[in-house]
Amino acid sequence: MLTEIRIESLGAIDAAVGEFDRGLTVLTGETGTGKTMVVTGLHLLGGARADPNRVRSGADRAVVEGRFTTTDLDDAAVAQLDELLAASGGERDEDGSVIALRSVSRDGPSRAYLGGRSVPVKSLGDFTAELLTLHGQNNQLRLMRPEDQRGALDRFAQAGPALERYRKLRDAWLSARRYLLDRRGRMRELALEADRLTFALNEIDAVDPQPGEDEALVADIVRLSELDTLREAAATARAGLSTDDVSGGSAADSLGWARAALESTDDARLQALAEQIGQALTIVVDAAQELGGYLDELPVDASALESKLARQAELRTLTRKYAADIDGVLRWAAESRDRLAQLDVSEEGLAVLQRRVDELARELADAAIDLSKCRRKAAKRLAKEVTAELSGLAMADAEFTIDVRTDIVSDKAEQDDSAALSVSLGESGPTLVRAGSDGIDEVEFGFAAHRGVTVLPLAKSASGGELSRVMLALEAVLASSRKISHGTTMVFDEVDVGVGGRAAVQIGRRLARLAHSHQIIVVTHLPQVAAYADVHLVVHAAGPRGTSVVRRVKDDERVAELARMLAGLGESDSGRAHAQELLDAAQNDQI
Repeated sequence: MLTEIRIESLGAIDAAVGEFDRGLTVLTGETGTGKTMVVTGLHLLGGARADPNRVRSGADRAVVEGRFTTTDLDDAAVAQLDELLAASGGERDEDGSVIALRSVSRDGPSRAYLGGRSVPVKSLGDFTAELLTLHGQNNQLRLMRPEDQRGALDRFAQAGPALERYRKLRDAWLSARRYLLDRRGRMRELALEADRLTFALNEIDAVDPQPGEDEALVADIVRLSELDTLREAAATARAGLSTDDVSGGSAADSLGWARAALESTDDARLQALAEQIGQALTIVVDAAQELGGYLDELPVDASALESKLARQAELRTLTRKYAADIDGVLRWAAESRDRLAQLDVSEEGLAVLQRRVDELARELADAAIDLSKCRRKAAKRLAKEVTAELSGLAMADAEFTIDVRTDIVSDKAEQDDSAALSVSLGESGPTLVRAGSDGIDEVEFGFAAHRGVTVLPLAKSASGGELSRVMLALEAVLASSRKISHGTTMVFDEVDVGVGGRAAVQIGRRLARLAHSHQIIVVTHLPQVAAYADVHLVVHAAGPRGTSVVRRVKDDERVAELARMLAGLGESDSGRAHAQELLDAAQNDQI
C-alpha cells in the first residue's frame, strides 16, 4: 500500500507531499494545477521512461519519493518483495516501510533508489509492479489492442501455468524443427565435410607422426650431414682427454700426476688444490666416457641420412596441409575426430530427429488445445461478469462479449511458416494453425451499448465514456477474481472522462466498492465520484510562478471543493447545499 508520496520540481508542482490511507482516495483541482503530475510521479516509481521536459522550469532535477507498506499483503507476496529488496541491497525503514525514489535530471540520466540503495530503473519497476497498478486513458486505448485483450482474459482465467507450459514446448519444438531443416538442407555439405575429414585422418594415420618428431629429425639430419667432421672432432677430444696418443700424455694423466704431487705434501693449501684437481679429473673422465658413447652412436656411413630425409618429407606433406608443425597436426587430427563423430549424415539420424520433432509437435498441440479450452471457458464467465458490472454503471442494456477464435493458416503460402502447427479441432480433424508465442487463439472483445444493436469489436463500437466504464468494469471483475488485499494500490487517472449524471454516481459507487479490497487512488473531475472518497486531496495553485501544492480537505473545505466541482460555485450557499447533499448521499450509501 502507498502511504505517502513526495514530489519536488515536477511539472507544476514545486514541492508537495500527499498522504494516503486505505480505501478510496481522490485527487481533484482545477485544470492545469498538476493533478496528473501525481500520477506521472507514480509512473516514474513504476519504472516508466523519464522525460527531462517534465522537470520544473528553473530546477536542475525532479524528485519523486514514495513510501510503501507491505503489512496487508499475503506471505508469498511479502517474501517475493523481500527477495527483490535483498537482491538490490536495500533495507526497510524503521517502521517497516520501504522507500522508493526516482530522480530525473534536466541534462543527465535519471536515477532510481530502493530502500536507500541505488538500483537500476528496471529493479525499481519490478518491485513497485507488485504494489502499483496504473490505469489511465492510455490504458483505455491499449484495451483495444488484441494482445492486451488476450492478456486480460488470461489474467482472469489464471492461464499463466498453461501458457508457460505451451511456450516452453513451442520453444523446444521450433528449435528441434529448425535443426532438422538445417540438417536436411546441409546433408550434401555435411557428407562432403565428412569425406574430407575421413581422407585427411587416414592420411595422417598412415604417416603416424609422433609428438615433436619434426624437430628431432632436424637435429638428426644436421648431425648426419656433418658426420665426418663430428667424428673427427669427438675422437680428437676423446684422445686428448684419455689416451696417450697425443704428445705429452692425456689430460687425465696430467691431472692425475698433478694431484699425486700435491697430495704428497703436508701443506694445507696444496692439499686443498689437490682436491680441486681431483674434481676436475672426475669431470674429464666423465666427458671422455660420453665422447666414447657419442662416437659409438654415430653411424658407420651416411646411409641413415637418406631415411631421415625421406621421413622428413613425409612429415612435411602433413605440415603443408594441416598445421605449421607436427604438434599442430596432431591437435588438428584430434579436433577433426571429434567433429567427425558429431557429423551424423545417415538416414537413421534424420529419422531420429524427425521423430523428436513429431513428438514435440503432438505435445505442443495438446498444450495449445488445453490453453484454448481454458480461455474459452473463462471467456464466457468474464463476459457475463463484465456485462453485469456494466449494468451497475448505468448501462443496463449493454452487452460485453469475448470471442476466442482459432488462428487457422488458410493461405498455402503460409503453410511453410515455422509456427504452423497441426492440431485436431473436434470433428473437423487435423487443421493447420498458427502457433504464436501466446497460443493458437485470437481474442476479441465485443460491445453493444443497447439491446438489439449488433455487437461490434470494442474498438469500433464504444465511445470514450463507454470505454471508460468498460475498463472500470473489467478491472473490477479482474480484481475480484484475483482476491488481492489492501496491499495493492490501483491508480485511475480520469477514468471517468466523458461520463456524467447517473453514470458518474455509479462509477463512484463501483470505485468505493473496489476500495473494500484495494487501495484506490483516482484523479477525477466529477463531484459524484469525489463524494465517495475516504480521503480527499486537492491540488491547487499557491505561491509564485504557478506553484501547486497538495493538501487534504475535510468537512467544510471538502464541501467547498465539491461545490466548485459542481458548477464553480464554491462560495455560494446553493452550491454548498448541493455539495453537502451529494456528500451525505454518498457517505450514507450502503455499498
